[in-house]
Amino acid sequence: MHLAAGILLVVVGGALEGLFSLPVTRTPKWRWENIWGLGSLVALVLVPWPAALATVPNLGEVFRQVEPGLLVCILLFGIGWGLGGIFWGKSIAAMGMALGISLLMGLVNVFSSPVLLAFTHGPRKLLEPGGLTLLAAVASMVAGVTVCAAAGAAKQRDLRCGAESAAGGRSTSPFAVGLMFCIISAVFSSMLNFGFVYGEPLKQAALKTHASSAAAPNAIWALVFTGNYAVNAIYGFFLMFKNKTAGLIVSQASVRNWCGVLFMGIAWPLGVVLYGIGADCMGQYGAFVAFPMLLVMAILFGNLAGALTGEWRGASKKTKMTMVAGVLVLVAAFIIFGVAHRLLGT
Repeated sequence: MHLAAGILLVVVGGALEGLFSLPVTRTPKWRWENIWGLGSLVALVLVPWPAALATVPNLGEVFRQVEPGLLVCILLFGIGWGLGGIFWGKSIAAMGMALGISLLMGLVNVFSSPVLLAFTHGPRKLLEPGGLTLLAAVASMVAGVTVCAAAGAAKQRDLRCGAESAAGGRSTSPFAVGLMFCIISAVFSSMLNFGFVYGEPLKQAALKTHASSAAAPNAIWALVFTGNYAVNAIYGFFLMFKNKTAGLIVSQASVRNWCGVLFMGIAWPLGVVLYGIGADCMGQYGAFVAFPMLLVMAILFGNLAGALTGEWRGASKKTKMTMVAGVLVLVAAFIIFGVAHRLLGT
C-alpha cells in the first residue's frame, strides 16, 4: 500500500514538474527574467518557508540539532540546483516545452540516480542485480530521450521556414545553443536530489520534534529552495535592471501573466514536496528510483503540454511518429525503474 501511494505521489509530482515552466513560453509581453524572477520568488521563498514553519515544530531547534556543516552543504546543493535553474528556463525558452523537458530530464537522471547511488552506497552497489537493473532503466530513459531529441531537432527543421511562432512563442535560438543550456542545467539540477539524500539527518531531527513523516522533509526543502532562490531570483532581478525590463511587470501586467506566476510558484515546489513524500513511502532506496520516475513523468507531461499548446503543429508525420516512439520507450523505462526498486530492496 505504501509503495503504491508513493508511486502515485511521484506521478503527480512529475506532472507538476513537467508543467510548472509552461508560463515561460506563454507570457509573450514579459521577458524571461520577469516571469522567472517573480515565479522563483513565489516558488522558492513565499511557499516553502511558511510551509516549513507551519508543519515542522520548533524549526529553529531542528536546525540547531545538526552540524552547521550539514546546513551549509544543503544550502550549497540548493545553490547548485539554482545554477541549473537559470539554464533550465533558458533551455525551455530556446527549445520549447517538449524537446527542452525531454533533454533536461534525461541528462539530470544520469547524475541524480546511479551516480548518487554510487556516492552513497559505493560503486559495487551498481554491480548487484538492483543496481544493474537501475542502469538498464537509465539506459532506456536515455534512449527514449535521445529519440525525443531527434524528433525535436527534426521539428525545428520542419518549422524553420518561419512557423516557429506556432511552437508556443519560444525563442529562435540555434539547436546547439539550446543543447548547451540543457547540458549545463542538467549537471547542476541533479543537486536537488543530492540535497534530499544528504539531508536525511535534518529530516530525522525534524521527526524527533514530532513532525509528521510527510512534513519532516520540509526542513530540507526550505534550505535547498533558499539556496536555489539565492541564484535564480537574484539573477532574474539583475537581468530586469540590466535590460531595463523591470517596468514591464507593471506596464504589461495582466491577469494571464500573474496567473502564470502563481501557477509556477505553486506547481514547482509542490511537485518537489510530493516527490519527497513519495520517495519516503518507497523505502530506503526510494530516492534513487523515485527521482528518475519523477523525471520520466515530467517528460511525458511536458510532451503532452507541448502537443496541446501547438508546439508540434506543422511538423511532419514522420517527426511526430518519432516523438511517439520516444515516449513509448520512456514508458518502458518507468516500468524498469519499478523493477529496479524491487531488486534494490532485496
